[in-house]
Amino acid sequence: MNPVQTQQLAQIAQRADNAPHGQRTAVYQAGAVELGVSIQTLQRKLKEVRVVKPRKRRSDAGNSALPLEEARLISAVLLESIRANNKQLSTIERAVERLRSNGLIVAGRVDEGTGLLRPLTSGAISRALQSYKLHPDQLLHDAPAVSLASNHPNHVWQVDASISTQFYLADDGARVMNKAEFYDGKPGNLKKIERQRLWRYVVTDHTSGTLYLEYVLGAESAENLCNVLINAMQKRHESDPFHGVPWMLMTDPGAAMTSGIFRNLCRAMSIDLIINQVGNARAKGQVEQAHNIVEREFESALKFQAAKTLEQINTWAGQWMRYYNATSIHTRTRRTRYGVWQLIKQEQLRLAPSIEVCRELAVSTPEYRKVSNLLRVSFRGAQFDVSSVPGVMVGEKLLITRNCWRDKDAAIAVLVGEDGRENYHVIERIEMDEFGFAETSATIGEQYKSHAETPAQASRKVLEQLATGTTNQADAEAARKAKAVPFGGLIDPHKHVTDTLLPAYMPRRGTSLDVNVPTIEQTSLTHVEAAKLLRARLGSVWSGETFAWLQQRFPDGVPHEQLDAIEAELNRPTEVMRQPLSLVRSAAGGE
Repeated sequence: MNPVQTQQLAQIAQRADNAPHGQRTAVYQAGAVELGVSIQTLQRKLKEVRVVKPRKRRSDAGNSALPLEEARLISAVLLESIRANNKQLSTIERAVERLRSNGLIVAGRVDEGTGLLRPLTSGAISRALQSYKLHPDQLLHDAPAVSLASNHPNHVWQVDASISTQFYLADDGARVMNKAEFYDGKPGNLKKIERQRLWRYVVTDHTSGTLYLEYVLGAESAENLCNVLINAMQKRHESDPFHGVPWMLMTDPGAAMTSGIFRNLCRAMSIDLIINQVGNARAKGQVEQAHNIVEREFESALKFQAAKTLEQINTWAGQWMRYYNATSIHTRTRRTRYGVWQLIKQEQLRLAPSIEVCRELAVSTPEYRKVSNLLRVSFRGAQFDVSSVPGVMVGEKLLITRNCWRDKDAAIAVLVGEDGRENYHVIERIEMDEFGFAETSATIGEQYKSHAETPAQASRKVLEQLATGTTNQADAEAARKAKAVPFGGLIDPHKHVTDTLLPAYMPRRGTSLDVNVPTIEQTSLTHVEAAKLLRARLGSVWSGETFAWLQQRFPDGVPHEQLDAIEAELNRPTEVMRQPLSLVRSAAGGE
């Protein structure tokens, strides 16, 4: 509108505002004729020039008749109906209907005029969910993300594999996969080209954004992953400066990423492996975005010129990779990817061993070795000093693996930190002299060496002070020498026995057992044997007359049990012996 039309519209709006009730239509009709437009067009243009007085906010604005508890129930039912692809299967109407029918919600308000309960409409319930921030559209948004940073080139790499959904390598080269022919509904067709499908591996350097691209056939296997990583670490073309061993490697929790040989390779290379949580693909968003770049910038060209072999497509991928890294400006650094990677320093660039050595390291499984009392472990036929390993103790087992940088004179102890991640500690090989002594040994009379205190030793000292009730090692030793009672005699070792109230058991009936007790019969002593024993007991009392009495008293031999009685009888006054033998026999109980 030109200034004249704007002024005319302002005058028409002013006349309409001042017109009496019921005459505004006539004003609008006259204005439409004046401008030569329809009334609808006039009304639309008046909105552009008229200053509208804002409506007064209602006193109950922001309040809802739907209680928070009912809103949470409705939202929970809606979330339960959402599929893994975030497709909502239930509507608000169905969720409210089900909850109402089960008597779980009311979702209504009482009409002040009639006193009747009026159900809330779906629109009112939806607005209430929005106000409570419980609407599925609000809840399904991604959680807030935290940006990640790395310190220098080769500090952190990200690696990921993706199936090339558009191409497979047929006999006549790379061909587009027809979605009507190759999809999950026809697994037989997918099975036919299973070994011909192209898998795309992308490795990115987090700091510079440099990407490495390589294609493989078959599947996302541990062997393919190791080969790609080994190739990415090697020095390749003179126009490709990207190489070296990363300090950290971020991957997803796929089977190949967590396989034994891949972990072995990372341990031997001292690569800190970081495996993202399931479903947290955003953590390695850089390599995910790199897949999109490859599909748009490189794979789109395969429709116009199909590769015949895997070597050919990798040759083309290498050419495109070097071109893209050298010419494309990164949005974060405002420089080319190779240009930023070239800022790497000497101490930050770790050169990788040859491909053959790397492959050998991938299949060398770490082994557990027991720590000796000399703080050494045996590994690959040599002794290694582990005294510098943090927290090492005699008798424990350490996980030892090869050291690709110093394979002959050092190894690596694999430790697990408090965060659950592996970290690596270099241990030195112990060399022996011509007499078989370790070079680290102390020479008698010349040197004195001792290892640092182990955690076990430190714990022993603390427990010793606790048992003796002291606060230092010297007092603890003095208490031990004084044979002090442990814990100051506060512990009664029998208290758990004496304090236990034992139950009173009811006696049980039993059955008598008839046992044939064997009888022991001893043979009687001869008169001569009995005389020898009695003579030793009686001394001077014994005489020939007592021997005659003994023969008369025991004509068949003297029983053992009668010796005491005979001794007592013969020690009686001598008048007894002068009596006739018949009377003596009668007094002794004879016949």
